[in-house]
Amino acid sequence: MRKVIVLSFAALFATISIAWAQQRDDRYRNFKPSSTKQAVTPGVKRYTPSVNRYTSATVRQTPGVARQATPNAGSPRGPGNNGGGGYRGSGHYGGGGGWRGPGYGGFVPGVIMGLPGAFPPGAPSTNVVDDPDYGNYPPPGAGQPHPPRNAASRNNRPSGVPPANETRMVPDEVVIEVPNTISPQAVTALERRHRLARIESQTFQLSGTTLFRWRIPDRRSVAAVVRALENDGAVMTAQPNYLFTLSQTSEPQPAATAPQDSLGAQLQYFVGKLRLTEAHGVATGGNVTVAVIDSGIDGNHPELAGTIADSYDVLNTPFAPHAHGTAIAALIAGHLKLEGAAPAARLLAIRAFDPNGASAQATTFSILKGLDWAAAHNARVINMSFAGPADPAIHRALDVASRKGIVLIAAAGNDGPQSPPLYPAAEPNVIAVSATDSNDGLFAQSNIGRHIAIAAPGVDIVVASPDGHYQVSSGTSYSAAEISGIVALMIERRPELTPALVLRALQATAKDLGPVGRDDQFGAGLADAYRAVTEELPAAKVSAATPRR
Repeated sequence: MRKVIVLSFAALFATISIAWAQQRDDRYRNFKPSSTKQAVTPGVKRYTPSVNRYTSATVRQTPGVARQATPNAGSPRGPGNNGGGGYRGSGHYGGGGGWRGPGYGGFVPGVIMGLPGAFPPGAPSTNVVDDPDYGNYPPPGAGQPHPPRNAASRNNRPSGVPPANETRMVPDEVVIEVPNTISPQAVTALERRHRLARIESQTFQLSGTTLFRWRIPDRRSVAAVVRALENDGAVMTAQPNYLFTLSQTSEPQPAATAPQDSLGAQLQYFVGKLRLTEAHGVATGGNVTVAVIDSGIDGNHPELAGTIADSYDVLNTPFAPHAHGTAIAALIAGHLKLEGAAPAARLLAIRAFDPNGASAQATTFSILKGLDWAAAHNARVINMSFAGPADPAIHRALDVASRKGIVLIAAAGNDGPQSPPLYPAAEPNVIAVSATDSNDGLFAQSNIGRHIAIAAPGVDIVVASPDGHYQVSSGTSYSAAEISGIVALMIERRPELTPALVLRALQATAKDLGPVGRDDQFGAGLADAYRAVTEELPAAKVSAATPRR
């Protein structure tokens, strides 16, 4: 008799469990999004409409209703035994973040079940579940792929959260990327949702998206805010507003007195090292546009007369010509006392770096503006004589620019041979340039690494400075400028050259330095402008040319 009673109770409980499970599944099958928040049982995930990742659809939220979180939502386990108290979903969802309490539910031999309404003591009977990352996805079991956990995985991109020890960033700012179709109301809601203050925004042609620069007003860390933004369905990407510095080693020194007509070959030793005079008998860079993203360029310097085709001031500070930008421009296209690498090139002068003594700093946002403007104004070459951390947004912009046929040149950096790679030089589509001295030795402060492609003189270089003056300075910045000019010569001679073929030609015609073959110090060796301009690549090498990875 006792066995019969036990079996009857077991059958009864099994029947209740099956009926409840059927009711639950029916509820999900009949699921229909609502324009207001729904109260749900803890442990039952509600998939609320969210900001559409690629349209302007906005989060539907009842005015005045505050967002609430479900206790332990999204955690892998509750604070006790894994009793399966919350709804754990079915199929590939594996629970989907429902409340998994400390074992509340029923058990009979051969049957595991969660009783309807079986909440832990003191737990509220209703809660609003608001997980915008799961918006626009059907309920579990509907045969759809697993929804992405955050913006990074949704776009198949790495997270933009900065490395733990990274300090090269604006400490209270973030940069986010959203679709161009997002509505102003959705942007405002996003801003309020994450307690941020808008600084500026711009639509970028290279990415086809809109980027916002926002301030964090309440002392939260950049990493914490980026993590939160990446889990918001309205956000495509989020990251810090990184800081970059110009690749110059020290305060420039005034140049020695020189003849009126020329600074002389003894002072411009790089001209002979790179065989520029011979190359200029073949090409001078005419009708080739080179963009210089740097500090302010003194367009009135005699070396640059008639050279600046257009200019763009990214900054909101008063313009002042700066030594670094002026030096880079004249090394590329100087044509009075200096012999620039491409004296007939047309320059796009982009001021993205804010002066700070001899050096200057720029942010992710200002560099992105400069890159986008350069591409829109048909630059064939972009010189980037600056260095900083790996930057996801700049990486994407450079990738698109390279695919558009723009040759990208960057200074290796001046942090020395023990430094990790600096960016953008270490980007796969960028030609990284290290610096040499008058004896073809490596500049002591030059960065090195597998990403180094080519070398050029960068020690004790005579450069132009504002107000018609000249200085002597050192750094990989100047080496990069010389290579940018040589590339302009190559493109004038062969306009069909792609970035990959330019790199191949530079390396195939370089003078080997250091260990035999390509190495981490000089790349393929010291550039030879004359050979790069005049020699045709062997057919096998041309057909095999691919972007450096």
